[in-house]
Amino acid sequence: MAKIVNSWNDWDPLKHVIVGLCDNSVIPPEEPATSEKVPVDSEMRGMWGLRPLRTVEVGNACLENLVKAVEERGVVVDRPTPLQWNQAIGTPDFRNDSMMTCMPPRDILLTVGPEIMASANSFRCRYFEYLAYWPLMMKYFEEDPDFIWTQAPRPRLTDRSYKHNYYDEKITLEERLVRTANKDFVTTEVEPMWDAADLMRMGKDIFIQHGLTTNRTAMDWFQRYYPDYRIHAVNFPGDPYPIHIDATFVPLRPGLIINNPVRPLPEEQRPIFEANDWQIVEAAQPAHDTPPEFCYSSVWLSMNCLVLDPKTVIVEASEVNELEQMDKLGMNAIPVDLRGAYAFGGGLHCSTADVYREGECLDYFPNRVPDATLVRPEMWND
Repeated sequence: MAKIVNSWNDWDPLKHVIVGLCDNSVIPPEEPATSEKVPVDSEMRGMWGLRPLRTVEVGNACLENLVKAVEERGVVVDRPTPLQWNQAIGTPDFRNDSMMTCMPPRDILLTVGPEIMASANSFRCRYFEYLAYWPLMMKYFEEDPDFIWTQAPRPRLTDRSYKHNYYDEKITLEERLVRTANKDFVTTEVEPMWDAADLMRMGKDIFIQHGLTTNRTAMDWFQRYYPDYRIHAVNFPGDPYPIHIDATFVPLRPGLIINNPVRPLPEEQRPIFEANDWQIVEAAQPAHDTPPEFCYSSVWLSMNCLVLDPKTVIVEASEVNELEQMDKLGMNAIPVDLRGAYAFGGGLHCSTADVYREGECLDYFPNRVPDATLVRPEMWND
């Protein structure tokens, strides 16, 4: 029996990956979690239903570009099993008129060493999304005796999980930024809720973005679940819609991170990086002024790259500024056309989930300093 699952970070040599699919994808109906994540001026506001077939075909063609690029470099690729996402779902606590997609496995699956854990998402429409990956999880379970297959505690997602009327249509961008800076988000703290794309795995340290899709209770849960890891809470006050860390704070290799210049990591959260000689570089400006058709995401998906190894990175082909920056940073940048898939859930990093990367769990932050990001400072501060 083989070793199938192993990944401790986002930069060790990638050997096995899951790439999503756009089949049957739906723009989900408004619900407490999603309504506050669609910009007021977005064409997506109030829109829901099956995504047009022509966009599904374009999205899948783009994902095939990614599959081809990684397979050419020796990476094994698995694909999910899409559900009929437009069917209504229900639990004892809620009903929803549809689900969403399985294009972005990074949101649902968290790989930590030999373990793959399904997330505890705050979107009701994503409650059963993990099922698209269950055939793969069963395959890994049968083939890898060391694989740990885990499901995080499922949130109930009752009305108590959300602040209702959190924003109204008249709130200004400045007022949104004040709320973000005050860590005042639509989710409450009655239960752990988190998207896997809010976590940045860095060996013995895991950095988690506190925002619209992951709450503080989830971070406390992670520190209890992983008592031998240092769990850090980071936030980016410059982002009025803080969703997922991988278009804001992206590690390329040990010692180097690109940071969204309009969402900089606050100074008080930088000492742990500075004490260990990590360089935080402003990411290049996006090549586009607007997102693609039917897309929720910001133009900063330009940063959403897939690192194949510490010297090689895949970047969206049209993001010429990012490609140039990667070259200057000493990375071999491989352009891949994925922009047509953005609308289904994100970029190159979003549309993948690690299965296997070479390497082991290392301590990239051995120099301990007073650290404002630690979820439980009493456990780790010197």
